[in-house]
Amino acid sequence: MANGWAPDGAVQDQIDDTVTDGVLRARAHLPTGDGGTHCLECGDEIPAARRAALPGVRTCVTCQSALDRRPVNIGFNRRGSKDSQLR
Repeated sequence: MANGWAPDGAVQDQIDDTVTDGVLRARAHLPTGDGGTHCLECGDEIPAARRAALPGVRTCVTCQSALDRRPVNIGFNRRGSKDSQLR
């Protein structure tokens, strides 16, 4: 049930858009191209199994885990916001 000026299903559409944006952002950050045999962060060798599983990988598991723990400012989806349509 929509409220105010929003059409039926508007909330679900906004949720779907947020999920789609997240998936596209994650895909854009996947490694591509030729990967290295040694980690760019620590210099340790990247195991062959990791290189085979993730073509283009440039970091070892330990360093990638540390990079993934860093906070990321993603923002929020303003497509469904009435304020964003008025600006």
